[in-house]
Amino acid sequence: MKTATLASIALAISVSVANAQTIAVSMTNLDKFREMLLNGVVSHGKTISGLKLVTANAKGDNELQKKQVQQFVADKVDAIIMMLSDGDLGPQMTKIAADAGIPLIYINTTPSNLLDLPDNQVVVASDEKDSGTLETKQVCSLLKGKGRVVVLMGEVFHVAARTRTQDITDVIATPECKGLEIVERQAAYWSRDYADQQMQEWLAAGVKFDAVIANNDEMALGAIRAMKRANIPMKDVVVGGVDATDDALAAMVAGDLDVTILQSAVGQGAAAVDAAVKLINKEKVPRENNVPFELVTPENIAAYLPKSQ
Repeated sequence: MKTATLASIALAISVSVANAQTIAVSMTNLDKFREMLLNGVVSHGKTISGLKLVTANAKGDNELQKKQVQQFVADKVDAIIMMLSDGDLGPQMTKIAADAGIPLIYINTTPSNLLDLPDNQVVVASDEKDSGTLETKQVCSLLKGKGRVVVLMGEVFHVAARTRTQDITDVIATPECKGLEIVERQAAYWSRDYADQQMQEWLAAGVKFDAVIANNDEMALGAIRAMKRANIPMKDVVVGGVDATDDALAAMVAGDLDVTILQSAVGQGAAAVDAAVKLINKEKVPRENNVPFELVTPENIAAYLPKSQ
């Protein structure tokens, strides 16, 4: 079997040459969480004898990711694990893999064609209806149901950003949290730097708020950085994020971050590899494989510090 001839990282894992299976991993990009996700795949792969992984990073370029997947198909890999930047790309990727008869595992991002996936294509992800809901309920509790909120969104076309933002709106519509008011809501594209810039603009405009609810930890950390630079006491602002990255947990230990939601990169990575191996071996795998989100606060952070590494 040929190894993928991409400008990518090739990882030989416990290779047994006679029976080697090759799983290709296609990442839309690599930020803090996506690196953790890729590491989760690789770490679990190391525990499986006779498995070889090849990986490619599309660096945010949808067309490049499509070409990389086509190359994986040409190289006759045994399965593909893929993180999409946009769920609407699912139908194209599904067709490429299906035409080649190669099992495809969507990781972290649910494709728009979920209900039409063939039997050898599955999704491993966490239910985004839980992430923003858990986050916003905790922020609401800390504010005792009343306060002004600013929201930092991810990429607006990304299903996780859309769902997490809708979660915020849904929670605020409940009787317990109807005293919360969203005073600003802007996209910061999952980025710490963009969130920092956005927070600077809000502060310069005199926007008053009691809480920051971000679609991910990187944006929460960017907002914190800008507020601290402006000498805003972090004890006066409730800040929430999603992912429970190591940087976020460090910020929580420091007293800067109040809420994060563990999206288990390790759990998703391991489940995706296990699903790929089963599909290669013609075993049945459920179409949807949920890795639960978990609420992380200063009160229970000790139990989660190892999980984010």
